[in-house]
Amino acid sequence: MAVVREFTLPDLGEGLTEATIVQWLVEVGEVVAVDQPVVEVETAKAMVEVPCPYGGVVTARYGDEGVEVPVGTPLVTVAVGAVPDDLAERAPTTGAANGTATAPETPAADAAENGSGNVLVGYGTSAAAARRRRIRPADGARPETGGPQPPTGAEPATPAEETAADRPARAADADGRTVPVISPLVRRMARENDLDLREVTGTGPDGLILRTDVESALRARRERAPQPATAAVPAEGTVPAGATAAPGAAPGVAPTPGEERIPLRGMLGAAAEKFSRSRREIPEATCWVDADATELLAVRRAMNVPGAPKVSLLALLARITTAALARFPQLNATVDTRTQEIVRLPAVHLGFAAQTDRGLVVPVVRDAQARTVEDLSAEMARLTETARAGGLSLAELTHGTFTLNNYGVFGVDGSTPIINHPEAAMLGVGRIAAKPWVHDGELAVRQVVQLSLTFDHRVCDGGTAGGFLRYVADCVERPALLLRGL
Repeated sequence: MAVVREFTLPDLGEGLTEATIVQWLVEVGEVVAVDQPVVEVETAKAMVEVPCPYGGVVTARYGDEGVEVPVGTPLVTVAVGAVPDDLAERAPTTGAANGTATAPETPAADAAENGSGNVLVGYGTSAAAARRRRIRPADGARPETGGPQPPTGAEPATPAEETAADRPARAADADGRTVPVISPLVRRMARENDLDLREVTGTGPDGLILRTDVESALRARRERAPQPATAAVPAEGTVPAGATAAPGAAPGVAPTPGEERIPLRGMLGAAAEKFSRSRREIPEATCWVDADATELLAVRRAMNVPGAPKVSLLALLARITTAALARFPQLNATVDTRTQEIVRLPAVHLGFAAQTDRGLVVPVVRDAQARTVEDLSAEMARLTETARAGGLSLAELTHGTFTLNNYGVFGVDGSTPIINHPEAAMLGVGRIAAKPWVHDGELAVRQVVQLSLTFDHRVCDGGTAGGFLRYVADCVERPALLLRGL
């Protein structure tokens, strides 16, 4: 008897609680191999191809393209043992045979029991949910609505058939009771708003508490709070009593004809939340200085000789940044608000802003302090190209410790950027433009750039920030200074 496995959307990391289905990569009736990607989803961080830890015949898939689904929601069901081992391993795109599948369980089923070995947060390294069902013909068995539905042609599992892995992970509270929540983000939201999760009813699978449940509970609590008495005179632009506002409009505000409403979801919503949190939590300050970049441009021209790998200006600035952070490690840090501690980090994971068709992203160069200018240039070029193709992984977009922001590509001189939370500082670089400059005691036309440093005033004082920025400017003006630290 074949075993039907239900594969749910796993926790894709970084506390993400939902994802949007972008493209299905398999059809119902298709044979898939262990760890074969079955769906492409968009999270708040990146586009991700999600591999299925089971090999067999796809019996159902859930959700239309463009639908947002929470973590723990079923994605596909796979009949493990419905095809021979060699077919499950090679995964040819052949449909399932009509009739009831009666093939015995195969080693592929055993592999599914023990986990595929694929390391994606939430699945792939432990036993998976098992539900025994009879396989019916694949024709018509394609539930693709916006929400989870029982797969066509499959008998529902009884409670006795469900294993512990069928249920969401549950954490015990201080009283020993279990709270059905798996997302650290949900727990943090509840903790920051002093909300007891034991009083929240989850709407996810098996009562799992989702972020929307916490938001609804907080909204209900605010509505129950006593409101101060206000005059019953409608303000200008508000909706009179008895009138109906447009869906999504702010309560009591009349919609403007022709207005466009853009949902803050996916990457846009994640960026908005991060910007807001940064401004809300970080007491930031900014200092800036003009620097003569003429010599730096000359050094780049000298490096880019015919036949040698090209070195970008951004890579030179990145190398200067890592040298400055070695002198001022206070800025390669973060603040742990839970323990009220400044955490200085040993490695520099350098983020840099990159503009793509999907918006602004910040790829991260790992261990930038250990890389040469040539290596930095190659890695930044690779990450930029991957970002524009929408193929960056979560590992390439997260855990940065300092950000380099070259807003000069937009033709502007200066900016006071928002710190990339939870980092402590960001170095901004404006455009390089020809300007009058006093050089060697004489007025000359030089290539001048404005540099700015926005920093978290909790991790250092103005003296440290000024020293960092002055060192960066000195290296831009006299690149030979870098030789002292090599």
